[in-house]
Amino acid sequence: MRSPRSDVRSDGALTGAIVRLLRPLARLAIARGLTFPVIKELLKQEFVHAAREAQPDGELANVSRIATAAGLTRREVTRLALEQPPALADRPSPATQVFTRWQAQRGLRDRSGKPKLLPRQGPAPSFEALALAITRDVHPRSLLDELVRLGLAEHDVPTDTVRLIEDAFVPRDDQARMLGFLGHNVGDHFAAGVANVLGDERRHFEQALYADDLSDASIAAAKKLVNAQWRALTAALVPEL
Repeated sequence: MRSPRSDVRSDGALTGAIVRLLRPLARLAIARGLTFPVIKELLKQEFVHAAREAQPDGELANVSRIATAAGLTRREVTRLALEQPPALADRPSPATQVFTRWQAQRGLRDRSGKPKLLPRQGPAPSFEALALAITRDVHPRSLLDELVRLGLAEHDVPTDTVRLIEDAFVPRDDQARMLGFLGHNVGDHFAAGVANVLGDERRHFEQALYADDLSDASIAAAKKLVNAQWRALTAALVPEL
């Protein structure tokens, strides 16, 4: 019987997939000044976490088994178990939720399907009512200021109305939020794909379209089609969800 380690080394498909996943990660880390020792430490922590989760249900964490599964020493496993893991990025912020609901809620769209111009205050439909429906922990004015800061909404002071000026939540000048989206979007997609490969009972929807030799004009046309379909999908799904 071959050891698991020799199986992994001979599995070209697995190593090839991991290389494709690691390459953009390395590019991001280098571009942001994150060195290999830092990434190495993060990987160690996640290997320990995954190895601990793989323990049989109800069994206490066994340092030796975790160390064997992760390929680390027992001393490293013990040290990593005592350290506080890095905080994960928060789930969508109230500003993100306000933007999404404004885009998708039927009562907040006009006949053409575009987000309505809203009075800043007053009963629904208004920005104040929308914000309060999302959260009462953040003042509506603060949420409006955040959307304006991100370049996603515009407040017309003379008429005291608010309108969206973007059709997608892409805060290009907010690196922290963009990295949060990267972690959530790619992380969830990656987790779903891994679960499908490992054969977990719950199968996740994961599909892709491939096309070769498209011209720039064809790509531009495809982008318009994708954007239109995405808006329609969002408008249909968000209220149901």
